[in-house]
Amino acid sequence: MQTIKSLPAIAVRGVIPIPNNDFRIEVGRKKSLDAIEVSEKDFGQYLVILVQKDPLLEDPTVEDVETHGVLAKISMKIKLPNGNFKIKFNILERIVVKDFLFTNDYFVVDYDELETVVEGNDEEVALVKMVVQEIAENEATVLQPNNNVIEKIQQGLSTTKVVDLISYFLRMTNEQERYKYIPEVSLNNRLKMILQDINREKVMNDLERKINEEVKKSIDENQKEYYLREKMRAIQNELGDKVKREEEIEELRELIIAAKMPAHIEEKALQELARLRSTPSAMAESSIIKTYLDFIVALPWYETSEDLDDLSLVQKSLDKNHYALEKVKDRIVEYLAVKIMTKKNPQTILCLVGPPGVGKTSLAISIADALNRKFVKQSLGGVRDESEIRGHRRTYIGALPGRILNGMKSAQTMNPVFLLDEIDKMASDYKGDPASAMLEVLDPEQNAKFSDHYLEEEYDLSQVLFITTANYLENIPAPLRDRMEIVELSSYTEHEKFEIAKRHLLAKQLEAHGLRADQFILDDNVIYNIIQHYTREAGVRELNRYIGALIRKAIKEILITKVDVVHVTLDNVTNYIGKPKFSHNIADKKDIVGVVTGLAYTQYGGDTLPVEVTYYKGKGQLVLTGKLGDVMKESAQTALSYVKANAERFNIDPNLFKENDVHVHVPEGAIPKDGPSAGVTMATAIFSAMSNKAVRSDVGMTGEITLRGLVLPIGGLKEKSIAAHRSGIKKILIPRENERDIDDIPQEVKDNLEIVVVSNIEEVFANAIK
Repeated sequence: MQTIKSLPAIAVRGVIPIPNNDFRIEVGRKKSLDAIEVSEKDFGQYLVILVQKDPLLEDPTVEDVETHGVLAKISMKIKLPNGNFKIKFNILERIVVKDFLFTNDYFVVDYDELETVVEGNDEEVALVKMVVQEIAENEATVLQPNNNVIEKIQQGLSTTKVVDLISYFLRMTNEQERYKYIPEVSLNNRLKMILQDINREKVMNDLERKINEEVKKSIDENQKEYYLREKMRAIQNELGDKVKREEEIEELRELIIAAKMPAHIEEKALQELARLRSTPSAMAESSIIKTYLDFIVALPWYETSEDLDDLSLVQKSLDKNHYALEKVKDRIVEYLAVKIMTKKNPQTILCLVGPPGVGKTSLAISIADALNRKFVKQSLGGVRDESEIRGHRRTYIGALPGRILNGMKSAQTMNPVFLLDEIDKMASDYKGDPASAMLEVLDPEQNAKFSDHYLEEEYDLSQVLFITTANYLENIPAPLRDRMEIVELSSYTEHEKFEIAKRHLLAKQLEAHGLRADQFILDDNVIYNIIQHYTREAGVRELNRYIGALIRKAIKEILITKVDVVHVTLDNVTNYIGKPKFSHNIADKKDIVGVVTGLAYTQYGGDTLPVEVTYYKGKGQLVLTGKLGDVMKESAQTALSYVKANAERFNIDPNLFKENDVHVHVPEGAIPKDGPSAGVTMATAIFSAMSNKAVRSDVGMTGEITLRGLVLPIGGLKEKSIAAHRSGIKKILIPRENERDIDDIPQEVKDNLEIVVVSNIEEVFANAIK
C-alpha cells in the first residue's frame, strides 16, 4: 500500500471504528460530505476517521475530536431518500494525527500510521487462550448479537485481527469507552483490556440476574400471598355471607310480624321468606324475592293519622292559605263535618277542574295540612301504560309496583291525602288503558279491595282522600268522571289576583329572595298594571314570576347603588320589567255596521272576540276567515241560514244573498278559535251588515243559535263577564238558561254590568241593533 501522510478526515459520533472490521454509518453533515467528495475525487477513496469527544456536538472543531483515529477506504456508498448517504468503510490501520492542515470546509490532517506491537511470547498465547475461552463460554452475554466472532476465529485469523474483531463486538455500557482500543498499540495490553471488559460485563450480568431473580422472587411471593389472601377472603366472605344472610332473613321475619298485616298476606310473606331461605343468594330469584318482601314490609297496613275535629280551625287554615275559592273550601269543610258526624271516612273522590295556575295543587296541599294528614302526589300526565297504575307482574324482569302503592309506601299511613295530578292527560296505547285501571282506584265501592299486579293481594284504599286535578273536564273519560265529584275552579278576577298578590305572593317572594318588607314598596296600581298588561292567564303563576323579577331588580339596585329602599310605581315599572306584553281587547267607542263584540272563554280566562261581516258581489257563497274550528264554521252556516230564511221578516232584500258573497272574519287570524258560543254573535253581525244597521259598541253577547232562532246555553259565564267588564262593555246578552249562573259572577262585576237574558235571536237584535 502506498504510504500517504495527509488525507481528508471526517468526525464520527456515537460509534467507534476498529481496524480489520467493516464500518457502516449514515453521513449527513455537510463538512463530512465535502471530505468524502474530496476523498473520492483526489485521494483514491482513502480518508481518516476521527472520533468526536462529545456526541451531541453538531459542528465539532479541532479541539472536539480525539487525536487518534483510523485510516479507512470507502467501499460502498448509497444515497438515501432524505439526502444523506449510507457508506460502508474498510478500516485499515490505526493512526495518530500530527497536524490539521485544513479546517475550513472540512478537515485535512497530517498523520502517522501506528503499527501493532506483537511480543509473540507465552503471555500472549495464554492471554489469547483465555480470551477465546471466555468468548466461547459467554458469547451471548459479552458480545453484541449477530457478530459471527466464533466462526471467524475458527477460520484461522491472525491474533491481531481476532483481537480487533472481539474489541469491535464487545458489549459496552458506554460506547465511548471503546475508543481506548485505538491508541493502544500493544497486542498483549489489548488482550488484557478485553479480559477486563469481559469480566466487568460478566459482573454486571451477574448483578442484573441477581436483581431480576430477587424481583421475580418478590413478585412470586407477593402473588402467592395475594392469592392466599384472596382465597381466605373468599372463604371468609362465603362463611360471612351465610351468617349475614341468616341475620337478614331473621330480621325480615321480625319485620313481617311487626307489620301486623292481614293474616292471609302475612302467611304469603312468610312463605316467600321460606323460599328466600332455600334460594341461593347468587340466583336472580333471590334478589326478586328480597325486593318483594322489602316492599310488603314498607307498605302501611294499619297506621293512620288522626284528623282534626275542630271545623273552625280547618276553616281558618283554608282561609289563611287561599283567597276566594269559597265553594271549594266549603266542600272541604262539609267533607270533614260528615266524617265527624258519622265517625267514618267519607268515600268521596274530589276532582278539581280549572285552568293552569289557579291553585289546584296548592289547594290539595292545604287540604292535607288542614286535615292533619300526610300528603302524596303522583302526576299522571303522559301515563300510557296500565302497569304504571297497577304495577308489573313479578314474573317480568325489573317488575315494579304501580304508582298508587308506591304513593302509599311514601305516605306511611292508610289515610293520606293522595293527589292524582293532571288526570285528564292520561293516554292509552297498545300496552293498555291506564284510565280504565283508575276506575278501580277512584270507585268508592271498589277501592277497598284494590288489586296491584306486583303485590298480588288486595289492598285497602278506602281511607284515602283522593283528590284529582284536570284542566279540561271534557278530556276525562265519562266512566271515570262519573266516579268523581267535580269541583270547578274558574279563573280569578283581577281583584282576586290583586288580593292574592298582596296577601300571599309578595310575602313569599320577599322571603325567598331574602329581602325585608321595608326595603321594597310595590304600589297597588302597579300590581293591577302587571295583571292587565303583562300577564294573560287564568291563574297567578306569571304574576308571581313578575313580582319575583321586580324583587330581583330591587336587590340588584340596593347592592349596586346602596339605596335603602326601592319604590316601584307606574312611572318606573317599565324600567324593571320592560314594556307591557299584552293589551286586552277594548270595546269600540263607535257603533259600527257589521261589527259585533262576542264573549269568549280561553285557557287564559275570558276575553272579548269581535266578529266582522261584510258582503260583496258574488254567487251567494259564505267566506270564513280567522282560523275557525269546525264548530264555529257550523255556527256561521247556521247563523247565515237563519238570517236568509227570515230576510223578508227583517225587511232585508233576499236578492242580496243571491247576488253577493258574505264574508265572516274573526280578527287575530293566526290564533285558532273554536267553541259552541259564537252563533248569536255571527247572526247579529250578518243581520247588521245585510240590513245596514249599526250595532251598539257597548254591548257584548254570547250564546249558540238554532235554525229556529233559539239561543242555547253556554259555559264560562263568569270568565266572559269579567272580560266584558275589563273591556269597557256596559251590557251583556246571555242565554236565559244561564240565568242560574249569574250568582257566580263577582259582585264588583255585576255592579258595573247590565246583564240581560235572552231566549231568541230577535231579543238579541232588539238589545244590540240601534
